[in-house]
Amino acid sequence: MKNIDLKYICTAIGNLSGVPIRLFYDGNLILNYSIVNLPKDPMLLYQKSIFEIKTHVGYFITPHFNYYGIINAEKYKIVVGPTRQLVHNLQDLRSLAFRMDIPQNDLDTFIAGMQSIVRMPLESVMQMLCVVNYILNDEKLELKDIAIYDAQQQNIRKELAAQSMERQPASEANGVYSQQEVHNTLAVEQTIENIIRKGDTAVLKEWIATAPAVRAGIMANEELRQSKNTFVVAATIASRAAIRGGMDTEDALSLSDAFIQKCELLNNIEQITNLQYRMILEFTEQVEKLQRAAQESMLAIQVTNYIHHHISEAITVEAIARHLYLSRPYLSAKFKEETGQSLTDFILKEKTEEAKRLLCYSGKSLLNISNYLGFSSQSHFSRVFKKYSGLSPSEYRDRYTR
Repeated sequence: MKNIDLKYICTAIGNLSGVPIRLFYDGNLILNYSIVNLPKDPMLLYQKSIFEIKTHVGYFITPHFNYYGIINAEKYKIVVGPTRQLVHNLQDLRSLAFRMDIPQNDLDTFIAGMQSIVRMPLESVMQMLCVVNYILNDEKLELKDIAIYDAQQQNIRKELAAQSMERQPASEANGVYSQQEVHNTLAVEQTIENIIRKGDTAVLKEWIATAPAVRAGIMANEELRQSKNTFVVAATIASRAAIRGGMDTEDALSLSDAFIQKCELLNNIEQITNLQYRMILEFTEQVEKLQRAAQESMLAIQVTNYIHHHISEAITVEAIARHLYLSRPYLSAKFKEETGQSLTDFILKEKTEEAKRLLCYSGKSLLNISNYLGFSSQSHFSRVFKKYSGLSPSEYRDRYTR
C-alpha cells in the first residue's frame, strides 16, 4: 500500500457517503471522521465483534438492524457505519443511548446525530467498500463473494435443527415433482399464526423443540432462493398474525421489512432458518408484551402500544389521551372499567417491568435506569419500583442476578 493516503480516502468516503468512518492501525484508532455530531461512537458497543471479522471485506448487523462495513488491509482496518435503510425508531435510539451511557444532557444531540446519518442499503455500502478494497488489496470482489458475520445467529443453531427446510427432489425424467410430495405447510402456518396471535412464547419454544420438517410448495428452482421465498411467506404470516394479536400495524410491517432485508443478505439455508426462528420469536414476544395485562381490551392494547413506544419518557395520562383523541376523564374511567386498574398504576407497572429487565441484564446504575425510564429522580424511581415489585431496585438486582 505504498503511497496510499488512507486518511484522505477515509475522509473522502465520509464526506461522500454521509456515514461515519474510522481507520485503525494494528488495533489502534488513528482516524474517526463523521460529518454528524455524535457525543459517543456507537461502534464501541460492537467493537469486539467487528474486530473479529478478518476477511478483506465484511459487515456486521446490530440487533436493531444498523450495519457496519469493514475492510481489512494488512494491519489496517476501516469501519464504516452505522447506517441503515429504514428510518430510525425513536425508542430504539433512546435504548441505544442508554446502552452507551450517553449522559442525559447529550441525549438530544445523540438522537439528532443518529437521525442525520445518511441512510443507504447495505448492498450500496458493500459495493463502495469493494472499490476501496480493490485499491488497497488489489482484489476484485462482488457482493456474492462477501461472507456473513452475525455472531448472534450462531448462538441458537442447535435449537433450529428440527426447523430446517426440506424440499422433495424433482423427477429428472419428466420434469415434474414427485407425486409422493405432501405439503404440510397449512397446518404449520396455522400453528405458528395462532401462537403469534396469542403471544405465547412458552408454547412456541415447546413447539420448536419437536416441530415437523416443513415441506413447502416449490417457489424456486434453486435451494437458497426457495428458502428465501419461504422466509418472505413466513414474514408475511407472522406480521399479519401479530397485527391481529394487537401489534401496531406500522411496527409489524416495518419489523417484517427489516427481517426480509436481512434474509436477502444471507448465503446459506442454515442462517435463513436461524433468522426465521428469531423473527417468529420476536413477533411472539412483542404480542405477549401487549397482551400481558391487556385482557383482550382494545383500549388496553392501544395504551400498551403507546407506553412501549414512549417507555423512556415521563408518560402522562394527558399525553395518552391526546394520542388516542379522547378526553382525560373518559380515558381514565374507560380504562379502569375495562381493566380493573387505574391508568397511572398501569403505566408505572409497565415501567417497573422494564426496570426489572434492565436491572437483571443491563448492568446499568440505578441512576441511569431511572433517567432512561423518565423518572423525575432516583428516589422516585426507587419508591415506585418497591411499590409494584415488593423490593427495592438494589434488592431485586441482588436477588435475581446471582
